[in-house]
Amino acid sequence: MRKDLKERVRKIISSDYAGLLSKKDVKDEEVASAIRQIVNGITEREHINISQEGKQAIIDSLIDEILGYGPIQGFMKDPGITEVMINGPQKIYVERRDKMVLSDTVFEDEQQLMYLIYKMLSPTRRRVDETNPFTEIALKDGARVNIIIPPLAPDGPIVTIRKYLKELRVVEDLVRMSTMDQRMADFLVACIKAKVNIIFTGATGTGKTTTLNVLSSYIPNSERIITIEDTAELKLGQEHVVRLECRPPNIEGRGEVGIRELFKNSLRMRPDRIIIGEIRGPEALDMMQAICSGHSGSLAILHANSSRDAISRIEMMSMLSGLPLTLEVIHRQISETINLIVHQEQVLDGSRKVMQVTQINGLKEGQVVLEDIFYYDIQGFGEQGQVVGAWKATGTLPQFYPMFKKAGIDLPEGIFY
Repeated sequence: MRKDLKERVRKIISSDYAGLLSKKDVKDEEVASAIRQIVNGITEREHINISQEGKQAIIDSLIDEILGYGPIQGFMKDPGITEVMINGPQKIYVERRDKMVLSDTVFEDEQQLMYLIYKMLSPTRRRVDETNPFTEIALKDGARVNIIIPPLAPDGPIVTIRKYLKELRVVEDLVRMSTMDQRMADFLVACIKAKVNIIFTGATGTGKTTTLNVLSSYIPNSERIITIEDTAELKLGQEHVVRLECRPPNIEGRGEVGIRELFKNSLRMRPDRIIIGEIRGPEALDMMQAICSGHSGSLAILHANSSRDAISRIEMMSMLSGLPLTLEVIHRQISETINLIVHQEQVLDGSRKVMQVTQINGLKEGQVVLEDIFYYDIQGFGEQGQVVGAWKATGTLPQFYPMFKKAGIDLPEGIFY
């Protein structure tokens, strides 16, 4: 009875109160009052026998569903939860303190889960259906959402939500979270200010985007910054930020605009900085050519398992450009354009750490020379399974060190020893 009543209220709200829900300045009290009025009207008119507590539970549930995120509303509000993974209506995993656990919360059925999906999609240009059964979006608060539905997900819709960590705003927050130490933080902030070209690498969920987002906050406010992303999720606080987002194909499979097209267009927009949310294809070569033409200070994210693997990935993606390039030419481009690779991993205790800060120092026998400046040395494990280690400097002075002095940055050489 309760499930049937909720479904009837949903239909009435969506059909008779669409204008109310579409208002930009709609107040929570207005929606709550409408839900309460509909529930009371149905139960009284049809003499439905339901306790006051049961009625209130339905009202509260619908308020969470319509104004928030339904059964997962509590998870979305909880600052201690960093990720919510919905594996069909009956299994919801959450990540708390870097540990993944199965929660007791469930959806009533697949229909309720799909209602949440459509609600998340409604403010965007994205869609999911049988012809386009997966997509990725960003919520208003910056959380990133990946959605995949049947038939590609035979056990029910899969929704993965990576929450935006609002408390991570300055580099000291990353130090506090043990993502890096203060020495590395000072160095990377100096690199941002000196317009060093940096690639942030790591596997999915290692915190690459968070680290880039925090470090990008040190770009001077006077610069014109252009961000290019598949799904807009970077949150920059500077005044002059231009956000570009890829466009998926329409229902006829036309109209797609990818990162490469946006990047080429961004070069005509008089950028001081270009930030690419993720390099996935031949735009890797476009970025290197742009740096050669004077667009320094570029930042980008790349999925890779190590600094060396990042070079292999860039090689492969450059060759996808269709130009007749040899590996020697690609290696020369890499060595002349990319200064630094910041590689991040999620270690065994679940924490996320910058494992390597690696400079690219020219070519040797046709191969790109990589030299670690800092690295994380895992020394063992504590009694509760936590990783015990320390960040160490290798004694290597960055070959781009003169860039700091040109930018008026006083970075003592002693931090590298």
